[in-house]
Amino acid sequence: MIIVGVGVGPGMLTQEAIGTISNAPVVYGSKRAIELAREHIRCEAHPIKSFKNLHLLPADAVILSTGDPMFSGLGKFAGEKDRVITGISSIQAACARFHVEMSNLAMITAHGRDPAPAKAALIRELEMGKNIFLLPADNFGPQEVAAILKERGIDARICIYENIGYPDERAVIGSVSEPPLNESDMYCLLVVRRSE
Repeated sequence: MIIVGVGVGPGMLTQEAIGTISNAPVVYGSKRAIELAREHIRCEAHPIKSFKNLHLLPADAVILSTGDPMFSGLGKFAGEKDRVITGISSIQAACARFHVEMSNLAMITAHGRDPAPAKAALIRELEMGKNIFLLPADNFGPQEVAAILKERGIDARICIYENIGYPDERAVIGSVSEPPLNESDMYCLLVVRRSE
């Protein structure tokens, strides 16, 4: 199979992704992933009902993954002979939007999982002096991150970027004392340390 990143929002497909999708014999993906690639799909597109059964799909099937498949995406299901095509991720979009250099950035995801490991990773990476990119969970977002920063005496900007690429896209910067609030479930968060 070929796993193709369709980007984090509309208009974020790479040329390689467009070419692969346009020439696919069959396409599978989430409803949102199919919508993001709709104008380039020239074959049947099927919603994926169970991501655990991807290995049962035809070898030439194109599987659409939102964002980049290798960060909290479907790339984790790729076998040795499968191909993965990168997509424009929320990491890239957020760093560009907020002018954050990626070389000192720790990437953490709590999305769709128990947030305890993400919290532990956040604390560990903060102790190493890193800026943080976080895909949050319902119960681990800006308020919880601000509390951890405050407890450790770390001064930082807390940035929320939501609905990236959509008409209602929103980018907000807050602080540890006044963290921004998300208005959508489709958002990411950046913690950017202030210069000492």
